[in-house]
Amino acid sequence: MDPKLVEVTQLFERFKAAFVRNDFGACTDLLSHLKVLLTKFPSLPPSYEETPNAVQELTIARDIYEHAVVLSVKTEDQDAFERDFFQLKPFYTDTCGIIPPSPQEYPILGLNLLRLLVQNRIAEFHTELELLPQSALENPCIKHAVELEQSFMEGAYNRVLSARQTVPHDTYVYFLDLLAKTVRDEIAGCSEKAYDYLSINNAKKILMFSTDQELSEYITEEHPEWEIKNGCVFFQKAKESQPCKEIPALQLINQTLSYARELERIV
Repeated sequence: MDPKLVEVTQLFERFKAAFVRNDFGACTDLLSHLKVLLTKFPSLPPSYEETPNAVQELTIARDIYEHAVVLSVKTEDQDAFERDFFQLKPFYTDTCGIIPPSPQEYPILGLNLLRLLVQNRIAEFHTELELLPQSALENPCIKHAVELEQSFMEGAYNRVLSARQTVPHDTYVYFLDLLAKTVRDEIAGCSEKAYDYLSINNAKKILMFSTDQELSEYITEEHPEWEIKNGCVFFQKAKESQPCKEIPALQLINQTLSYARELERIV
């Protein structure tokens, strides 16, 4: 076997051992070294040279980048996720017929769709979706992301918040938690504008919390301006802290008339 391939294989085994131990610091260091070594493989993108070890090189490189994507989720590093995903993607799109499909392909593609949804990059979400074959839409990982996007666009926030209970892959939990927080913050913002107060039971129901403790912790961490007393959550304090701005009506009228006069001169 090629010495370079042996070195990468041995280092990758060390990476996987550290990954199992949840030693993510060691994983990050080993991954950096692995990426440098992969640059010496001529069979990898974008060259795709037909070398005697091309299949082995492509396969192990794909495995490394798949682990890199999962590592970025474990370390909650969205920038690293994006970099590693784009390094991995050519192995899914350009190596068909050269190496066997990866069982991690659809879980990772679905994970990327979920990331785009969390980051509110809806146009890119649909672009990535259009690039997938029709058969991929039936895969549970892809289907989960698509249904989640539909629920989000429809404003069916209860389905978004409950989606965590039906994740098709454990790596999805991180992004779903981020999405749930975004949804809860949106609901909370609407609630404090629509109501002066809510009973604790109604507040729990609206914000999809199962216990008083969860609601209390959320208020303490995210909305300390809210007040809990007499079995209710009062938003009035939050409203009082946001004084209404006076609209300079006369100034706006004068500006509008001035614009109208200027337009008449131009015509």
